[in-house]
Amino acid sequence: MGVDLRQVVAAVLTLTMFVMLGNMIKRDHFDSVTEKLPGEIQDVAKVAEQGLYTIANMGKGPWLEDGQELKPCWSKSNYDELSRSKGYVTFSLTNGPEYHVSQIADAVVVASVLQATLVVPDIRGSKPGDERKFEDIYDVEKFIRSLDGVVRVAKKLPDKMSIRNLAVVKVPNRVTDDHVIENIHPIFKAKGNIRLATYFPSVNMRKATEKSNTDSIACLAMFGSLELQPEVNEAVDSMVERLRALSRKSDGRFVAVDLRVDNKGCHESSPAGRKSCYSAHEIAIFLRKIGYDKDTTIYLTQSRWDSSLTVLKDIFPKMYTKESIMPADKKDKFLETEDSEYEKVIDFYICSESDVFVPAISGLFYANVAGKRIASGKTQILVPADISGSSAPATDFISPYVMKKNHLAHSCFC
Repeated sequence: MGVDLRQVVAAVLTLTMFVMLGNMIKRDHFDSVTEKLPGEIQDVAKVAEQGLYTIANMGKGPWLEDGQELKPCWSKSNYDELSRSKGYVTFSLTNGPEYHVSQIADAVVVASVLQATLVVPDIRGSKPGDERKFEDIYDVEKFIRSLDGVVRVAKKLPDKMSIRNLAVVKVPNRVTDDHVIENIHPIFKAKGNIRLATYFPSVNMRKATEKSNTDSIACLAMFGSLELQPEVNEAVDSMVERLRALSRKSDGRFVAVDLRVDNKGCHESSPAGRKSCYSAHEIAIFLRKIGYDKDTTIYLTQSRWDSSLTVLKDIFPKMYTKESIMPADKKDKFLETEDSEYEKVIDFYICSESDVFVPAISGLFYANVAGKRIASGKTQILVPADISGSSAPATDFISPYVMKKNHLAHSCFC
């Protein structure tokens, strides 16, 4: 009996959204190889039959063909007519694009349940004074249009209101409507306007299979509201085109690796022997052992050149960072300071659009890039590992986000 591709991939997406965001944050390390491979899916032919991906017969290296791009299941016609606004909900986007999508989803859910007007957020970086307008990075008109009929959106607070006078409310990531009603509504009712601060609990506050009345709203906010503003989008597109032009021997395909040499949260290993990150040398050995040759084009999220990258460059000469492929006329603006919000956004979107994504660091960046990729059918996500032998098939290291299909809570995509 054939397997319905839409049901399989929709289940994958749902798990990606509701399980990966919680589980990946609380876990300090990558899964072991045995955990990455459920017992029932160890045969490449079985995986191909299930429609997750197929082996490509083109180019050199272990390239896999993309899956099918998914269609959203949510519809604005499902939402009740908006009632009169009862106040304002404000918030800021912080810590980079991997957090932005979650913060947007939580804020939209809260505003919807409270029947409040959502104020377009500003964007704040990790350094003091690093503040930007929403429209500096994202398309504000698209954001407002996408939420039309779902929640009221205002570009700013009324002039008579000050953000300093708003009550600050902590909101757990993946907030439920019950939590909003029980814990946030009383404060909102008393104060009239609130400011949200999303936090990411180390332990899931919501079971993966638990449904919420606002799940469809969260789906829309997470996957249908954020797009890059034209200038930033043009910069990303030009860099992707440049990488494809440099990848002629692999039919325009390239690998994106999330690797940062200054990652302070990187620990060599845990007591259980699991690693939270991999070095440039380890990534080079991993890629060679799974079949990528010296002509493979590799994009690194590392912002600037570092001497520790030499070993990776020696094995893969066609390795590039942002500063080496960004158009010259864009560098002054987008590479103005190291680790800026612009750089984080560029990395997030290039890793989402690459043919292969290799997360050398565990964390939310990996989790949300995986979610965006699976939604667009890009299932070539390879989790690195130390390979004892001389070689191993790339299919042994497919991300568990792609492989797992159970515990369907609710489908964002059809």
